[in-house]
Amino acid sequence: MNASGRPIFTNAWGDEILPPPAARSIPWKNVLIALLVAAGWALPLFWGDQAAVRTFALVFGSIVLEALPFMLVGSLIGGLIEVFVSRERLTRHLPRGPLALTCAAALLGLVLPVCECAVVPVVRRLTRKGLPLSAAVAYLLGGPIVNPIVGASTFLAYAGEWRIVALRLGAGYAIAVGVGWLMGRLFARRPALLHATAGEHAPAATCGCEHNHGHAHDHGGGRISARLGAALRHASDDFTAVAHYLILGAAIAAFAQTVVERRAVLELAAIPFLPSAAMMALAILLNLCSEADAFIGASFRGLVPVHAQMAFLLTGPMFDLKLLLMYRTLFTRRAIAALSILILLAVSLAVGAIELAGKAGL
Repeated sequence: MNASGRPIFTNAWGDEILPPPAARSIPWKNVLIALLVAAGWALPLFWGDQAAVRTFALVFGSIVLEALPFMLVGSLIGGLIEVFVSRERLTRHLPRGPLALTCAAALLGLVLPVCECAVVPVVRRLTRKGLPLSAAVAYLLGGPIVNPIVGASTFLAYAGEWRIVALRLGAGYAIAVGVGWLMGRLFARRPALLHATAGEHAPAATCGCEHNHGHAHDHGGGRISARLGAALRHASDDFTAVAHYLILGAAIAAFAQTVVERRAVLELAAIPFLPSAAMMALAILLNLCSEADAFIGASFRGLVPVHAQMAFLLTGPMFDLKLLLMYRTLFTRRAIAALSILILLAVSLAVGAIELAGKAGL
């Protein structure tokens, strides 16, 4: 019991952890989102002869089906981290200095290669384990780019052009470190991360996983199964907390793609100084997965220069419509606004540097 008389739950190492949510009624917003999903996929059954309806349903369904498996994996990883990884074990293997920690966190994608949808639940758990804001942002932005899966897909999409792979991973790493460090400095004395609300993790006498978290030295075969059950409950909580933002973002993105013609974006790209901005806008609207967006970016070869393609490949994994909503599960509104501005500015600077290097023949 703590000072307020509430029970304290700990894992096998004695770290206090958040109990999985107690049984509760389904929130109305989850019902609304479920209806939205059903409506998005049912539209062609009633208005299938209209091209706009078919486009909306196709784009909406592809975004949801593409992202949900990765989100599920990310949620499972987050649940396992919550129950099986102690705070001491997490911090023991990380550098002590703030800048060194931020630089190391931006490389975590090499160990935990997840896309931008899956990384959000993982970061939620890591911050609750004590990972500082700067390191959390660095992994949030760097993980979906600086990882072997994205490197391999970019390599294949660009037919073995190692220069493009190096530019994307190198620029992504630099942006992740820079933005993470700046966020740590800007919010050193003001809150940026959301704390668990009482509705999300309500303390209870038991977490429902049939395991006494307060007894770290329990033995027997049921201990692992109970802890796995607790991890699954934590994963389920993270998944449901983030999924409805993904669904809403997918609906907005599908509507944008239905209404806004790509030809208009490409016409803007033909205007001097605007190709990069146009490709950044396209990345924000398309909401592609970072593990597949290189194939779309490569399709613009011959239409826009390399630095504009890089603007597309760097912006999408860090900032798009669905991510803007999913970030609401992690950050305060002020932090989201600062993060959005910093990402767009950092990508613009990185793309400008790539353009200058290209003109210099480097």
